[in-house]
Amino acid sequence: MKYLVTGAAGFIGNFVSERLCSLGHDVVGIDNLNDYYDPTLKKRRLDRLIGFKNFTFIKLDIADRKLIAKLFATEKFDRVIHLAAQAGVRYSLDNPMAYIDSNLVGMATILEGCRHNKVKHLVYASSSSVYGMNEKMPFSVDDAVDHPVSLYAATKKSNELMAHSYSHLYDLPTTGLRFFTVYGPWGRPDMAPFLFTDAIVNNKKINVFNNGEMQRDFTYIDDIVEGIIRIQDVIPARNNAIAKPSPASAKAPYRVHNIGNNVPVSLMSFIEAIEQAAGKVAEKNYLPMQAGDVPATFADIDSLSNVIGFKPATDIKDGMQQFVNWYREYNQ
Repeated sequence: MKYLVTGAAGFIGNFVSERLCSLGHDVVGIDNLNDYYDPTLKKRRLDRLIGFKNFTFIKLDIADRKLIAKLFATEKFDRVIHLAAQAGVRYSLDNPMAYIDSNLVGMATILEGCRHNKVKHLVYASSSSVYGMNEKMPFSVDDAVDHPVSLYAATKKSNELMAHSYSHLYDLPTTGLRFFTVYGPWGRPDMAPFLFTDAIVNNKKINVFNNGEMQRDFTYIDDIVEGIIRIQDVIPARNNAIAKPSPASAKAPYRVHNIGNNVPVSLMSFIEAIEQAAGKVAEKNYLPMQAGDVPATFADIDSLSNVIGFKPATDIKDGMQQFVNWYREYNQ
């Protein structure tokens, strides 16, 4: 089959592209290679795909309506995995329009491309951030998610609503995945695993927010990719028997799932895992909670487990050891 993977130079998109190519599919990957973080890392991720003759990369911004429409009309994709977005909760406080352009306009161009070119399934990235200040644990896809605490979270919730409207109006099968703190080799340098590892290895202080009273459902990249590859084969169908639609399912061919490790890790235990992997003890700078952040995330993954047998296999100690090993090799 022929796939479009948006954000192919990004962390998750790069691994998904690699997996699809290794399975023998034709993959067109697009990315605008912006400078939200060092584009060198993005280019080096793309270098990992050079050996695949069934991979084609096109530098392209998903917010470019005309060029995205032309791409869809020319390539005639069977399926689309939409992972491109302006990421980061804290950056949305400083540069909100980047999120409007990439996450809202960009999602609209992808939906339009799928609609007009009979794409068989759109899988797209949502986020655990949509749960906002929800205190009910674990976070369930059936919970109401109407009170985002960052613009980033608001755009991701909007993506789910936009997807539902296209599923309802045009019978476009869509599946949203709410990612929970994805980490691993080649991960983003603005996220805690990279920031903390970089500081600890180089004998610098780390900033520990909310005085360490935080938990995250850290999910290793291999587990995330396995979930994406399996779920893109499960195409939602219209189901008029659903009497009471929820945020995760509807009569339309629309579904949303959490994809996480289902094991929240305290911030201090996470730091200990890095210290153990790096062989160094971190010097800590304790700070209050940052604006737009939440104290805990915890994924209820029952819906994804029921559909594809999803079962994460990597714990935080093994995962961070793999990350620290990669970090040292990458920075030699």
